[in-house]
Amino acid sequence: NEAETNSALGARAALAALKMAGRNPKDIDQIIYATCSPDTLLPSTACWLQQKIGARNAWAMDINAACSGFVYGVVTAEQFILSGRSKTILVVGGEVLSQFVNWQDRTICILFGDGAGAAVVEQAPTRSSQRILSSYLSSDGNLSTLFHIPAGGSTLEVTPERYEQNLHKMHMNGRELFKVAVRTLAECALRTLEKLHMPAINLDWFVPHQANLRIIEAVATRIGFPMEKVIINLDRYGNTSAATIPTALDEAIRDGRIQKGQTVLTDAFGSGLTAGAMLFRW
Repeated sequence: NEAETNSALGARAALAALKMAGRNPKDIDQIIYATCSPDTLLPSTACWLQQKIGARNAWAMDINAACSGFVYGVVTAEQFILSGRSKTILVVGGEVLSQFVNWQDRTICILFGDGAGAAVVEQAPTRSSQRILSSYLSSDGNLSTLFHIPAGGSTLEVTPERYEQNLHKMHMNGRELFKVAVRTLAECALRTLEKLHMPAINLDWFVPHQANLRIIEAVATRIGFPMEKVIINLDRYGNTSAATIPTALDEAIRDGRIQKGQTVLTDAFGSGLTAGAMLFRW
């Protein structure tokens, strides 16, 4: 269904973000599209998005940091703005994971969903309190087989035999990933807060990656943060990978939970293993 491709979902999110920011597609000079479920291996989903929304003045690229992709994307955008290379950057986190789950594997297929969220990132006016305050990114390639798709890249072609073995679908070691996720998310959150010497209790909102409610609860306990100030949308959409944080942020900003001047900590982990957190003031 063309309306449900990754870039189509991303286009809808992008246009909604642009409207909220008071910008139009021609104002964008850079597109960063975070996804691990691209429309096509070639070209990038960012280029499909550019074509769909008519962002003719932008250069476009994908980044694949799996579920950490949106945090990686915004931190990357921040660097391009600080360097003066870009002025108005569209960051999208979008996934169509329904195409990559083995529907016979009930331990995996029930967890994942499709979705997209977007943000417009620009230089804040000097007197504005709205800004990115700190961030922390990490990766550990030694944990790459905890969650991966073995075939479909240049290492393993999808042959009929490999197709029958579902090697072109997600494979996950859930038990090990759970333990790593709790430890990693807590570390990323605390390191990001430490850069500002800020205790977690001073935060207004925590927006973690929406992988598993028990993981989120364990991380909140570890960093000493109350669950009533944690943004959750997992119960409605499942794990939408790079889309979980931007969709949760969008809902909480539009429904008035996140107010101007409040501090928000986003925190994610994903296949790779990748991880990252970002603290900002809205």
